[in-house]
Amino acid sequence: MIRPDAPPKGALRDYFETIVICVIFVLFSRAFVFQQSKIPTGSMEETLLIGDYIMVNKFVYASAATSLEKALLPFQDVRRGDVIVFKFPEEPEKDYIKRIIGLPGELLEIIDQQVYINGEPLEEPYKIHRDPRRPRTTGAPSPFAQGRDSFGPEIVPAGHYFAMGDNRDNSRDSRAWGPVPRENIKGRAFLIWWSFEERRGQYLERGPMNQVKHVLEKITHLVTKTRWTRTFRIIH
Repeated sequence: MIRPDAPPKGALRDYFETIVICVIFVLFSRAFVFQQSKIPTGSMEETLLIGDYIMVNKFVYASAATSLEKALLPFQDVRRGDVIVFKFPEEPEKDYIKRIIGLPGELLEIIDQQVYINGEPLEEPYKIHRDPRRPRTTGAPSPFAQGRDSFGPEIVPAGHYFAMGDNRDNSRDSRAWGPVPRENIKGRAFLIWWSFEERRGQYLERGPMNQVKHVLEKITHLVTKTRWTRTFRIIH
């Protein structure tokens, strides 16, 4: 039996189906694959600047159900040096971004700004120190540097990671509030897709009127304040 051809779909139905598919794809991607975030503070300078808009890979640290999935899909363990986005342990509703420095079970110590892992100095080409004040290697460190330039020794607990900002003199991180639980890690930051020059502390200017002002500023200064050389830069 030959079935008659189905009547052609109308253009309106085609548009509607396309929009629905796109919306489903975007919602799925945001929930399970990618997240967009903005850098509000200078704790990760010079790797990430205030006003950098980044993409976060939420899929990369997912657990593989089988060894075949692990072999075929781009899963990976959390590694030292990864720049991660995670739920702040003290306020889980807030997202923080830092770099993984210490792995579970490692002995971590900081002596006069130098990080040691299991007694070996860690090479960190990404870190910066801008505060000229620093404690002497010998003797007790000054109060302002206690826990900043000198820390530990401390063993990173199982299932936790020691995270620090690259701007070591201006970062509140695991030196202050402890290691990050594995379940708090949301993903790895991998791309700066846009960078706009913003004022320090601008993220504190809240409310509808300030939000409108910030949007208008981006529109009117799109060309002059966009950091074009940072656009589509891979995060290392």
